[in-house]
Amino acid sequence: MVHCMGTVFSFDVRTSEIGAGALEDALDSAELLLHEADRTFSTYRSDSVVSRLNRGELDAADADDLTQQALGGCRYWQRVTDGWFTAYATGALDPSGYVKGWAIERASDLLREAGSRSHSINGGGDVQCVGMAAVDRPWQIGIADPSDSSRILRVVSGTDLAVATSGTAERGSHIIDPHTRQPVATLLRSLTVFGRSITACDVLATAGFAMGDRARSELGPLLQRAGAENGASYQAFAVQADGSTWTAG
Repeated sequence: MVHCMGTVFSFDVRTSEIGAGALEDALDSAELLLHEADRTFSTYRSDSVVSRLNRGELDAADADDLTQQALGGCRYWQRVTDGWFTAYATGALDPSGYVKGWAIERASDLLREAGSRSHSINGGGDVQCVGMAAVDRPWQIGIADPSDSSRILRVVSGTDLAVATSGTAERGSHIIDPHTRQPVATLLRSLTVFGRSITACDVLATAGFAMGDRARSELGPLLQRAGAENGASYQAFAVQADGSTWTAG
């Protein structure tokens, strides 16, 4: 387990194709990557690149390649989501809605490159799964009731599966409507997006929750548009404050 970005990342490697030494090296590289992302993009560290950019001590054009890649990804998803996702939701630069999923996916890529064909990485409940959980069994990820984490409302099953959730259960009303720059006022309690890429699912869950009560009618078209852009398929599962649920995608 890796404690980073204010949460815990856990790794579950199932395949035997990768030797013990190569696996250890890949896990070490993945841990370094996660800590590098935290040092670079944290809004809580005064010495991070993001903090320096927000203070005007560094120009974005002069930032390192890692920062350029992340900011480019944020710009891409801002366009795809018509601004419902943006790294500037509060007015200041905060790419955290993109960076955690992106870092998980990059860590997964390191394991793939080392030879792993079946693994999962869980970062604070956002999960990237690769391959199958077993030869005859796909991965299964439970979506918990935001009012009772011991109760599973739905199980998502598949290969090469990613699942990300945005909501108020863990951190309260922290998601910002980028159009008002205020916390989202909504009857939504949680919104889970699943597909193949944790980067995309994380961003789309954030964008969908930022829509608030408009998400029920507008998230489906957004998921379809994002899928058309990426040659992928995304679906969503939402839980309302009254316990009712709905789906999109």
